[in-house]
Amino acid sequence: MANLRDIRRRIKSVKNTAQITRAMQLVAAAKMKKAQDQALAGRDYSKQLNGVLQDISEGFSDATHPLLEKRSGNRELVLVISTDKGLCGAINTNLAKIVRKETSDKADFVTVGRKLRVMMEKLGRNVIADFSVKDPVPFADARAIAGLLSRQFLDGSYDKVSVAFTRFVNTMSQQPEVIQLLPVETPSDHGDATHTNDFLFEPSPNDVLGSILPLYINFRVFQAHVESRASEHSARMVAMKSATDNANKFIKELTLEYNKLRQGAITSELLEITTAMKAME
Repeated sequence: MANLRDIRRRIKSVKNTAQITRAMQLVAAAKMKKAQDQALAGRDYSKQLNGVLQDISEGFSDATHPLLEKRSGNRELVLVISTDKGLCGAINTNLAKIVRKETSDKADFVTVGRKLRVMMEKLGRNVIADFSVKDPVPFADARAIAGLLSRQFLDGSYDKVSVAFTRFVNTMSQQPEVIQLLPVETPSDHGDATHTNDFLFEPSPNDVLGSILPLYINFRVFQAHVESRASEHSARMVAMKSATDNANKFIKELTLEYNKLRQGAITSELLEITTAMKAME
């Protein structure tokens, strides 16, 4: 049975842990707000960009571009966006599950974030490149990654390029997803476009595609990053709040146990004193 000194030591240790998790919770909450705003701000722009692509694809069926080329091969490159740090719930575990389920066993990988890069290497998967992205996410970092993915596709090294990330739903919910990046699919195929009519493209639809498709790919990679970052900070804030609450609950239980032992020790001492006094009479 633990003595009073052991319980005091445990209470002190748990209080120190609670202070750390509380501080991490506050830091994550501050970063979470910025990341959520960044993720939500890009969704309207993405819908409008999808609308332009839909107008081109529906109004000019003969418009072509190498980034739209569908190929019969099965060589796949997957961009996996995970976290560098842990203590953010199960988002990396859930992302890893969907990657294993929805990508080819022979796929190669480009990784962002240490957690899944380490896992891929342990599983013997081929990681051809690894990137580090700042927080908050700069567009330039995402553009560099999108440039690598586009070059790999245009060079014929891969027939399909996918992006695995965690979509931000709300503070309590994050959804892992794998989406096809290349070849670019018509936005109407997955129903997330905002359609507008009666566009006249100058100088030609193919020239417009040549300008808008790289921007479209850059922005989709950027949006996947900001969604992942918002999910990470949200999950970490929730996880650290839960850890802090559990630590405080444990402190209360230890304090109650300490007080019971202390009361028992005091009662024992009083009984000894009373017995000694009676023996002296």
